[in-house]
Amino acid sequence: MGLARSLLLWGARNRWLERQMRRRAFARRAVRRFMPGETLDAALHASRRTAGNGIGTVLTQLGENITTPEAATAVHDHYLEVLARIEEQGLPAEISVKLTQLGLDGDTDAYLAHVLALAQRAAERGNRLWIDMEDSSYTDVTLELFRKVQDRFPRVGLCLQSYLRRTAADLESLLPLNPLIRIVKGAYNEPPDRAFPKKRDVDASYEALAIRLIEHCANGGSPPVLGTHDTRLIEIIQQRATARGLAKNACEVHMLYGIRTAAQRRLAEQGYGVRVLISYGAAWFPWYMRRLAERPANIWFVIKSLVR
Repeated sequence: MGLARSLLLWGARNRWLERQMRRRAFARRAVRRFMPGETLDAALHASRRTAGNGIGTVLTQLGENITTPEAATAVHDHYLEVLARIEEQGLPAEISVKLTQLGLDGDTDAYLAHVLALAQRAAERGNRLWIDMEDSSYTDVTLELFRKVQDRFPRVGLCLQSYLRRTAADLESLLPLNPLIRIVKGAYNEPPDRAFPKKRDVDASYEALAIRLIEHCANGGSPPVLGTHDTRLIEIIQQRATARGLAKNACEVHMLYGIRTAAQRRLAEQGYGVRVLISYGAAWFPWYMRRLAERPANIWFVIKSLVR
């Protein structure tokens, strides 16, 4: 792991730094590169613009590690509102949630009830619900919950991280369920015994996981979802999909709002299913630092945007 990435991930968990940065106008300007605003209205407006380019969206309210039942219930209620407004406005949008947002760190199992309620409401609207994967201390409980929810609601999807050494085994254990899986590289600060420290190993793991999902899809399984901005990887995976007789739209590509926008449009024009992950909310600092850490070169783009 590079020094810049390590420093950014350390900063993501530093409360003092968060308090300082949240007060700074330049920091709020910088974060606008990766999110359209802090409100749901801003996210929905961005979703409408994106839909105009033939690209769907996945909406997520920022925030994690909620411990009080009242706060977790408020998040649950908020996502019910999001689903209702998506339907009202006819948007090609889905939602993605974190378990710690819904009270996993609290003293009760209410988070499971919240996820089931959201999964049911999404299913009633013919929509999908995504469950994000957080740091590795939550992997086992997230997999356990996914198995419980997916048994009742097959259109619930799960995010898996290619930088974790365990993910290949986790994927094999899930495949008999015919799961809907989004593969990402991973954005938390993990020790080398849990996560591959070198980028080339993370990329190799990503490619292997995606190809495993391609093979599963070619045999009648759910289509893979590729959460990456790495167009080289997308091309390699698509070549395998084509060789297995799958159409381009058999693979769905998810990218972050504000990153490689031209590539998003080009992929959509080429026939891929493309969605943009739109995050919003006041709790943007840890998320923003992890986005920079995914590709520290993004810091340069942020600096240039501030100068402009």
